Amino acid sequence: MLTRRRFLENSAALLAAPAVPVRQPNFVFILIDDLGWRDVGFNGSSFYETPNIDALAARGMKFTNAYAAAPVCSATRASIITGKYPARLAITNSPSGKHRLAYSKMLPPESQQYLPLEETTLAEELRAAGYTSAAIGKWHLGGPRYYPEKQGFDVNVGGTYAGSPRSQFFPQWNGEPPIHAAQGAYLADTLTDAAEDFIGKNSKRAFFLYLAHYGVHIPLEGKPGIVGRYERKTDARHSDPQHNAGYAAMVQSIDESVGRLVRRVEGEGLSEHTVFVFTSDNGGLVSAEYKGQAATSNAPLKAGKGFLNEGGIWVPMCIVCPGVTKSGSVCEAPVISTDIYPTVARMAGVRRFIGAPRDGVDLLPALRGGVAPKRDALFWHYPHYSDQGGRPGAAIRMGEWKLIRWYEDDRVELYNLAGDTGELKNLAAAEPARATELQAALEAWLQSTNSIMPVPNPDYDAARETEGLPEAVREQLRKGELPTPAPTH
Repeated sequence: MLTRRRFLENSAALLAAPAVPVRQPNFVFILIDDLGWRDVGFNGSSFYETPNIDALAARGMKFTNAYAAAPVCSATRASIITGKYPARLAITNSPSGKHRLAYSKMLPPESQQYLPLEETTLAEELRAAGYTSAAIGKWHLGGPRYYPEKQGFDVNVGGTYAGSPRSQFFPQWNGEPPIHAAQGAYLADTLTDAAEDFIGKNSKRAFFLYLAHYGVHIPLEGKPGIVGRYERKTDARHSDPQHNAGYAAMVQSIDESVGRLVRRVEGEGLSEHTVFVFTSDNGGLVSAEYKGQAATSNAPLKAGKGFLNEGGIWVPMCIVCPGVTKSGSVCEAPVISTDIYPTVARMAGVRRFIGAPRDGVDLLPALRGGVAPKRDALFWHYPHYSDQGGRPGAAIRMGEWKLIRWYEDDRVELYNLAGDTGELKNLAAAEPARATELQAALEAWLQSTNSIMPVPNPDYDAARETEGLPEAVREQLRKGELPTPAPTH
């Protein structure tokens, strides 16, 4: 509830920060599902066409070292909405994620199946500051008791326990999500219709729009006309590692959605008062878990969704903040999805958080043209076997150094990302002191967050440990197309 005292505090905060527009800014936060770091033009893709996304990024600040807090969707989404690491929330996997590997070396812990109502969400933080908010699209943070409307959002369109639709077309999506549409309607377009409607109805008040697209997650179904165009492009560019025409068509539909939202904001006369945030929940899908085909390529990054390698956690990100951020700005400092909560709240004029986004840092100084707040390190904890072939582990990035600890045998890999973004040269044996320093910092963080941990599996069978994964993924592992923990020397 917005009390008079809280209103005065927020108003005073706005006046004390002249770089923020006097009117409370609106927020359009666009979260894409499984969009890889290199799946947009502004990060180097030449096969996928993202002119609207690229134009949006050019209007604000691009973050060249942006990370998801987890290599899978729900854990990252929880980190965005609470400003806390997945490990602290014990939401380290998807609610629907099941351990399918009866003979794996470790038995993973049970990830929290919902976002507890006791957690303060960004929507609740902004509601106290006078905002109305909508969650449109994927939620995947628990069943009906924990849906967006129970977590501070005034509007919920299509957000349920489900992690993916049955189809990208209506009526084949058949209640997942529970949105009625015209025959043949495309899901990304339908969600964008709802987002535009929300903007139009709330153009006279401060709003927070959380548009979490179900795309570009599987099923890989693009609009036929667009797919055909990329199939022709694939034939001409067969050497490009990004060549999945169906996925490319889905990326284009997402790009068109971004363009529509920008134009709607402009049409409502809100351009100078609306902040856009664009990012993804994890890296692109390179495992062939859908009909034997990989969705994309994150090269030169290693691996993708479900892995703690850079391909699984490095994501595209840009923020447009009119009157605050210069067009064409770039931030090279490492940032992570936990930073979104405190950054948005500060831009909204919140001085004293009602929540506790304790793991995120406010990026507003960087957006104003200064230096991003310094922090000791970034951390990840994924104690699970992913459907994509990833194994349980934890990771830390400190400066340009990154260490991965694999829980199966406590082996570590150490990389200098300044010259090795592909994580090709394991320096753990060559740099034992640094490896020890990072491992100690990682262990201290795991202890401080009471991280849930895997335990040895009494039924472990090395010959059968990948049984339960899609056969195409098992074949990728056998061929070395997907990484397995490497020895330290």
